[in-house]
Amino acid sequence: MKNQLLSTLDLGPLSLPNRIAMAPMTRARTTQPGNVPNTLMAEYYAQRASAGLIITEATQISQQGQGYSFTPGIHMPEQIEGWKLVTRAVHKTGGRIFLQLWHVGRMSHESFHDDGKPVAPSALSPDAQVWVVDPETGIGGMVDSPVPRALETDEIAGVVDDFRKAAANAIEAGFDGVEIHGANGYLIDEFLRRSSNHRTDRYGGSQENRIRFLVEVAEAVAGEIGADRTGVRLSPYITQRNMADDEIIDTILKAATELDRIGLVYIHLSEADWDDAPQVPEQFRHDLRAVYSGKIIVAGKYTKERAAAILGAGLADIIAFGRPFIANPDLPRRFAEDLPMAEFDGATLFGGAKAGYSTYPAWAGAA
Repeated sequence: MKNQLLSTLDLGPLSLPNRIAMAPMTRARTTQPGNVPNTLMAEYYAQRASAGLIITEATQISQQGQGYSFTPGIHMPEQIEGWKLVTRAVHKTGGRIFLQLWHVGRMSHESFHDDGKPVAPSALSPDAQVWVVDPETGIGGMVDSPVPRALETDEIAGVVDDFRKAAANAIEAGFDGVEIHGANGYLIDEFLRRSSNHRTDRYGGSQENRIRFLVEVAEAVAGEIGADRTGVRLSPYITQRNMADDEIIDTILKAATELDRIGLVYIHLSEADWDDAPQVPEQFRHDLRAVYSGKIIVAGKYTKERAAAILGAGLADIIAFGRPFIANPDLPRRFAEDLPMAEFDGATLFGGAKAGYSTYPAWAGAA
């Protein structure tokens, strides 16, 4: 029987040739200054265009939204032009590509902000580190995030509009759609959780208030480019970066009900990919299906066999692969033909040039 990973699927206006997505992965290869996408990035993504769907690395919606060195933006004209190189290359090779929209919130560093202060729902430290390149040595390393400042209530509408404008810019750049990054301890996730959101205004306190920012962003983006071209990434069971909250599952399900009302084309679950990570209970997957009628993407150390099992159970529609796509640019073919899998070089994940980025070869044998 044919593996469902290799079956077709309609995703909004797109027809996917398989259910294998390339997961968003920060690689920090932009041209400086300006965090501008370039021809090297176009080559990298085009090599992986056999994916049913490519979801790009996280891309900041504004300067305020940046948290790591050399990550791309989508808020300046030169960045839009740079991304056009990528989308043209992917489409020329027959691929489909969404841009992931990102505001890091408190997961940032003072060097990216004129006043030295990242923003967040509340002035609470993530007790975490971000990757920053030293301007004098040109060498990147992990550094502590400072305590952020809390966004004023009247600032929040401006951040929502930054997401909307970034989505419009993504369509101008040629993307097929966008994914709103609402996971992994970044700004939207910070609003969702009581551990990072101590606000007393209409964006804090109750679950209804804590999902408000996500709902406003989803409505703004969907209103700009269409709900059928808008997805969102969530991470209900990931708790590092001081994000543990025993209400988060109920909060996520309440948010999913609203996302279903808006009509978002997919929810993308970021599941932890380390060895002792918490497992996502099957009951949650059923509960999500009960309140959300769009497509569901899952990502998190899936193998070909685990992917087939969750697809066969009807609990996901698309499986996103991260590290396997780095070293195996022709991943769908390797799955289809049971070809050997190459291993990636972890030392070349962030920054650098072609080595460990666009130098992994496709399988050399005949199809």
